[in-house]
Amino acid sequence: MLKHSFKILFFLVLLASACKEKQDYTKTTTSQEVNWKAAQDYYAKHITQAAELIDTLNTVKYNDSLAKTLFFKLRIAFKKAEPFAGALNPSVTHKANGPALPTYNDDSGRIVSPVGLQKIEETLFTEDGNQKDFLRELYYQKGFVNNLKENIKKRELTPKRFFIGTHQQLIRIASLAMAGFDTPVTGRSIEETAISLISLHQVYKLTLQPLIVEKNKKLDADFSKNISEAISYIKKNTDFILFDRYTFIRDYLNPITKNWVEIRQTSQLWDGKTNAYPFNFNAPTFFEEDSFNANYFLDVNDRNPSEEKIALGKKLFFDKKLSSDGAMSCATCHLPNKGYTDGLRLGKNNNKALLQRNTPTLLNSIYQKAFFWDGRANTIDDQISAVFKNDKEFNTDVHRFSGNILKDTTYITLFKNAFGVVPNSNRETVRAISVYVSTLIGFNSKFDKDLRGETSSFTAEEKNGFNLFMGKALCATCHFIPLTNGTVPPFYKETEKEVIGVPKTSKNKVLDNDRGFYWVFEEDIHDKMFKTPTVRNSTLTAPYMHNGIYNTLEEVVNFYNLGGGAGLGFNLDHQTLPFDELKLTDKEQKNLVAFMHTLTDNTVAGEK
Repeated sequence: MLKHSFKILFFLVLLASACKEKQDYTKTTTSQEVNWKAAQDYYAKHITQAAELIDTLNTVKYNDSLAKTLFFKLRIAFKKAEPFAGALNPSVTHKANGPALPTYNDDSGRIVSPVGLQKIEETLFTEDGNQKDFLRELYYQKGFVNNLKENIKKRELTPKRFFIGTHQQLIRIASLAMAGFDTPVTGRSIEETAISLISLHQVYKLTLQPLIVEKNKKLDADFSKNISEAISYIKKNTDFILFDRYTFIRDYLNPITKNWVEIRQTSQLWDGKTNAYPFNFNAPTFFEEDSFNANYFLDVNDRNPSEEKIALGKKLFFDKKLSSDGAMSCATCHLPNKGYTDGLRLGKNNNKALLQRNTPTLLNSIYQKAFFWDGRANTIDDQISAVFKNDKEFNTDVHRFSGNILKDTTYITLFKNAFGVVPNSNRETVRAISVYVSTLIGFNSKFDKDLRGETSSFTAEEKNGFNLFMGKALCATCHFIPLTNGTVPPFYKETEKEVIGVPKTSKNKVLDNDRGFYWVFEEDIHDKMFKTPTVRNSTLTAPYMHNGIYNTLEEVVNFYNLGGGAGLGFNLDHQTLPFDELKLTDKEQKNLVAFMHTLTDNTVAGEK
């Protein structure tokens, strides 16, 4: 459970910081020239403050109350610089404010102890902290912040970087701050949302406001009003557990994101068209049908696929002649009428014998950076190629094109239309299937329609379930809204894998013996580690977990409520779930399931 003993202290620090913010930058005076240097100076000032606060923290004992006050100030300074820092250097920004978990370095083979603001928070606000760890964490944090400071000072703030950084900060609010991901111990991320919005408005006034006032005075007024109302709502509702995320996102944050898209379009300074980022920068909210850019997740050679390539991929997806015995296609295990799963506890191989794991859904699967339950494949092409080569599945040589499918002469035309030639390897076959799977997307669930304001159909139970998902139940700290999978906002460069301790059977008595990702590097930190799947369409994709042991969502929620494998008494040194029980009431568990039902989408784009 999150602790709240420092709530008043933090909020006083937050308000003092906001009130004392000086407007000591030269503002834009004409509509022809936006003063980007003013915003760059703003970001540089606050990342410098962050570095100075780390130096001051180095002179304080970790258990001194002053350390906590200084830490809150450090987080505030960092949040104000975070948009530009993240646009310039995503990897360092993520290290500076990422999850407090050990990581494995693929190059060196070393386990790296956790660092960053979340780890410092853990040291300061839990009983496990000590001065040695505190100083070590400050040392690394100073390195991260100095790196970002140099980038912020030396690299020009351009319109493109500005708008990308701001868009990323807005998704941080919707996805991470609302879930408490940034501040898992103190639960201060709701209050920090006010800081991010105050900062956004300040840099807007330093740069774009005169331009927008001249072009659309009402838009400027609406944006300022919506920022003010959102901040006011937060100040009146600071309790992390009780905060109404549904209302805040729908009625307060979405108007801001809509305004921001219109501000960028009105400015005509950057058109937002790029495949280098996961977003559609022209989507008014993060809950639209096209809010995310599937091209970003595809191989660079397959972005913006032609209709011919998609049609070829669809035909291949259902063709059993791809397998060596002509008895198995992709659709053998991924049935459209079962949410692109097979409805079985464990999948079946080409001899009808049981495989080791449950068949995962392909719906929205393109929005990942890890494939298979153990996450061993980094791309969808790698995943499909592995199915071709697996002697228990297609059992074919991916490098040698199967002439069997050309018995259907329509393939000759389809391949020529899609690739210009009839291939001599299965590489083009894999690519075509990949782009077809990338069209199996859907963001038209009851949840999506309600959050973007098309409908107002959520029941009280569904609304409470969403708030639990984002808050007390901690679901969204792994299943990130709005995709609800483990691909981490705002950069979407990695998909998390977790150790949760799934039992062997639904009786919850014995730990499952599948070691998951462990076999890739044979490191204990990866033992029993599996990819975080999407929760979307979960009503269509039972049974659940990598081994299919739970038949109902109620059983899944109960497993997490008990604290995962560790809560069940299993010996798991590296479990990534909190060890404490969630202590959800029966009513809360039912509400959580009710919300998950709203994520069902029967209008999959690839099947329209």
